[in-house]
Amino acid sequence: MSNQTFIDKEQQYGAHNYKPLPVVLTRGEGIWVWDVGGKKYLDMLAGYSAVNQGHCHPRIVAAAKAQLERLTLTSRAFYNDQLGPFEEKLALLTGYDQVLPMNTGTEAVESALKLARKWGEKVKGIAKDKCKIITCANNFHGRTIGIISFSTDEQYRDGFGPMVTGFQIVPYGDALAMAQVIDADTCAILVEPIQGEGGVIIPPEGYLRQLRQLADENNLLLILDEIQMGLGRTGKMFAYQHEDARPDLLILAKALGGGICPISVVLADEEVMGVLKPGDHGSTFGGNPFACAVACEALDVLIEEELPEKAAVLGAYFMEGLKKIKSPAVKEIRGKGLMIGVEIKPEFGDARIYCERLQEKGLLCKDTHYTTIRFAPPLVIAKEEIDWALAQIQAVLN
Repeated sequence: MSNQTFIDKEQQYGAHNYKPLPVVLTRGEGIWVWDVGGKKYLDMLAGYSAVNQGHCHPRIVAAAKAQLERLTLTSRAFYNDQLGPFEEKLALLTGYDQVLPMNTGTEAVESALKLARKWGEKVKGIAKDKCKIITCANNFHGRTIGIISFSTDEQYRDGFGPMVTGFQIVPYGDALAMAQVIDADTCAILVEPIQGEGGVIIPPEGYLRQLRQLADENNLLLILDEIQMGLGRTGKMFAYQHEDARPDLLILAKALGGGICPISVVLADEEVMGVLKPGDHGSTFGGNPFACAVACEALDVLIEEELPEKAAVLGAYFMEGLKKIKSPAVKEIRGKGLMIGVEIKPEFGDARIYCERLQEKGLLCKDTHYTTIRFAPPLVIAKEEIDWALAQIQAVLN
């Protein structure tokens, strides 16, 4: 069947809450994917960083197959033999005492918000139902009712009210603005180290360190959402390591599942995680043995193949190549590691147009916030493949 046949089926039977590029993918290997007509594409989105290890990495696929034939789900009514080893591996890798496993990034963010509020009441001593959490404008942490309540994107909020209270919003990258709204009822700060969905917005140097200092001085929890930026994407295993600004709660997802299945976590030390008691919070699929087995192998691949280090080197190479392209359409190029955004000047049209032209040339990427083309390939990409991508990008931008 043709690409259009599958597109028509989705349009007829599916909810219209996405507007994908008109390509129907059927197979993937490494950085490459193929559509149903057999055309080959270089994937420059990597499932919004869920496929850092590359499509269908043979080691991760083997781990998935082995666990699929043994045990996939127990619920948390019972122990299983994969969750404990997974939690140990992640705790030793990150240096946190404890792990709270969930499924999606949005679930992990909601879990972190609940943890912060309960810590605010039970440990910090804030009055019941008075805890406040500071967030940043232009954020993207998911689309649940709770999370869109502190979004500044009107589309995410339109028609979904009433919103949840208890959040304050300040400009991203402005630590002084953050400091000015902290009061006795503030329990936490929630930020992205880099705003990916917001347009690959990188805060000023030292911003995360300043937030760490603010949290320490005011007895607050610093929560970092590293769902997209964690696990190697920025050239470090975790983005906060660029400034040595260890958060109190670290949220991971996407690449943790190696592109095979959803799994997410909140990491914290016992003082914070210990506020949760049996029955306070949970998930039927959270910590399932299948996802845990896959995640263990996904982490091993990141470490043993030195993918964060490769992202640092190849990201710098990619940025250098992009900056050599002299196009009147380009307003700014920004990035860290292999998370790179090319912002298009408004008078040169919507960024989606450029993504569609790149698709025609065999390169898949996605626009974000209408003006920015986001390039975030699997971290297994090679220099020669970046060279090929740069040639296609230059042809389209010029």
